[in-house]
Amino acid sequence: MIQLFFTEPPDSVSEEQDFGEPRPYDPGFKGPIAERNCTDVLCCMVFILFVLGYILLGLAAWVHGDPRRVAYPTDSEGHFCGQKGTPYENKSILFYFNLFSCASPSVLINLQCPTTQICVSKCPEKFLTYLEIQTLYKRDESYWEYYRQFCKPSAKLMKTISETLLDNDCPKAIFPGKPFLQRCFPDFSTKNGTLTVGSRTLFEDGSGKTRNAIELRQAANGVNKILEARSVGLKVFEDYVTTWHWILMGLIIAMILSWMFLILMRFIAGFLFWFFMFGVLGIIAYGIWYCYQEYTSLQEQPSSSLTVYDIGIQTNMNMYFHLKQAWFVLTILLSITEGSVVLLLIFLRKQIRVAIFLMKEGSRAIGCIPGTLLYPILTFILLSICISYWAVTAIFLATSGIPIYKVVIPQGQCIHENKTCDPEIFNTTDIPKVCPGALCIFASYGGKSLYHQYISTFHVYNLFVFLWLVNFVIALGQCALSGAFATYYWTGNKCDDIPPHPLFTSFGRALRYHTGSLAFGSLLIALIQFYRIVLQYMDRHLKNAQNNIAKFFQCCLKCCFWCLENVVKFLNKNAYIMIAVHGENFCTSARDAFNLLMRNIVKVAVTDEVTFLILLLGKILVTGIIGVLAFLLFTERMPIIVEGPTSLNYYWVPLLTVIFGSYLIAHGFFSVYAMCVETIFICFLEDLDRNSGTVTRPYFMTESLLKILMKDDIGTKRQ
Repeated sequence: MIQLFFTEPPDSVSEEQDFGEPRPYDPGFKGPIAERNCTDVLCCMVFILFVLGYILLGLAAWVHGDPRRVAYPTDSEGHFCGQKGTPYENKSILFYFNLFSCASPSVLINLQCPTTQICVSKCPEKFLTYLEIQTLYKRDESYWEYYRQFCKPSAKLMKTISETLLDNDCPKAIFPGKPFLQRCFPDFSTKNGTLTVGSRTLFEDGSGKTRNAIELRQAANGVNKILEARSVGLKVFEDYVTTWHWILMGLIIAMILSWMFLILMRFIAGFLFWFFMFGVLGIIAYGIWYCYQEYTSLQEQPSSSLTVYDIGIQTNMNMYFHLKQAWFVLTILLSITEGSVVLLLIFLRKQIRVAIFLMKEGSRAIGCIPGTLLYPILTFILLSICISYWAVTAIFLATSGIPIYKVVIPQGQCIHENKTCDPEIFNTTDIPKVCPGALCIFASYGGKSLYHQYISTFHVYNLFVFLWLVNFVIALGQCALSGAFATYYWTGNKCDDIPPHPLFTSFGRALRYHTGSLAFGSLLIALIQFYRIVLQYMDRHLKNAQNNIAKFFQCCLKCCFWCLENVVKFLNKNAYIMIAVHGENFCTSARDAFNLLMRNIVKVAVTDEVTFLILLLGKILVTGIIGVLAFLLFTERMPIIVEGPTSLNYYWVPLLTVIFGSYLIAHGFFSVYAMCVETIFICFLEDLDRNSGTVTRPYFMTESLLKILMKDDIGTKRQ
């Protein structure tokens, strides 16, 4: 510990009254308190009850749900096409009897094509109608054997044409098709600029009408609207299967680069900050020069007298760039920004030096506790478990229930349309008589039990507890890391006096004594995030509303809650540091952290901004390097060095995955660094409050940091 004297600067009495009294000197205080009690027990009990309820919800969804309903297409009788161990194992493709019915508006309303659908092993390869089969069968029985594979198993040729079509045993006609998303779609092609189906432009539809390829294409588009999202999803899945090992390799390289960057931070933190700042100043200076050049060039043109009053309010922003006034205003604004940044750098240069040194000190702390660099892996595992549990529970909830069949009318309207029905006895009821052509088709999954009535409520509960758990995992990591780094700060000889396994000890303390406090803080953020999701949901479903006032207030609410979330996150992070050090409840820790920060507001602002800029630059560097390499690989731009995948549907799928994953990895490692700097900074401020640098009350800060404080005359404390 350093034993030096400082002169006391004048402190404002009103400031201490507004933001509380500093902590008194305690000769026995040596860092995170070992003897502590459980905090926020009530919130801990509520949290545990919610988690137990979440587990029970997952079990209930597991019992009632069936994810096969998402993986396999379902025919009109609710059978899964292609499911192993069933009679439909070799019939993995869904075939539509009358694809023209899919052009009906009811497709978008009921999300179901109003025609019979069966499972088949392959799509038709030729044009045939049921009427033609009646004639061709007499010459060659193979025609019927070929046609019957697109009929129901109960179909028989001995029935009359009217009986067969009335019972929906066979389609009226078949057309050449190809499987797409496990469904038979017409084999469209273009011949001399004309759309064709199986090299034909006109064909019979089996009901005496002549159809063209354009009509069939319009009908197929009705189904495509339902399957479009799934199409993209399957293609994306194929790309992931092809490139997963390349993606994993890119993420591993991102992890190595992040480690190297944190190690080098001890030596290049100052260089990175000033490089970033001079780069920003250079870009702004170039903008000033460019805007001034545009202004002078427009001033020399004959149309330079044109003003904003002449063109009025325009939605096309390019119109304003033809006005010299616009470039003049931009020049003034950029000049003001440039001057403001320069003045801030001049007047805050001392605080910036302290902030940069704190970042270097953070690198030393991580070097003394290297296990902290592995903690993001644990956080990633816990978050992956939460996300996976939420996604699986959501899928099982969405597929809960028994098959529901509804009456579908291919053409016209009927009083029984969209009512539930039983396909086994449908033809014996009066519905086919009252509604000619009516079909009893599988629609969805559901039920009338108490469980099925509250499916929507369970979805909301699933989302809310998921948000709570995710924020709890993040809070647990912040508290555990801050406890380890606080142990580093409050030891005399730093690395030499650190007790064994400080991170493991801090993690155990946080989980044993402060689960309730961490749950309290994470609950606040979860509530705000949940409300933001509700606002986003309302905005998505009311985006066509014409009430501009409502849109304005909704936009204001979204902005306010975004700001509130970030403020609460900042306060929570500092509260977790105080919890890790002093072992008090959440509210007391949040109050003490807030008062401590407000008593040193200038240092707080500068340290946060400097840390943010340097870490942002680090994230950009790591993500940019990996992103460029991934782009060259997936677009086959460097076959000489390494040959990447050549059969991708969307090369941007693995590219964006690598970029996003690299950013998350860099963010995970740099969040450890940010938490280290934040913890050391809080301990540094409390060190100034508690101690005075005398022989009896020595500082715990390092000698190099103390020299900077002495040289710059910052942060001294009363005797």
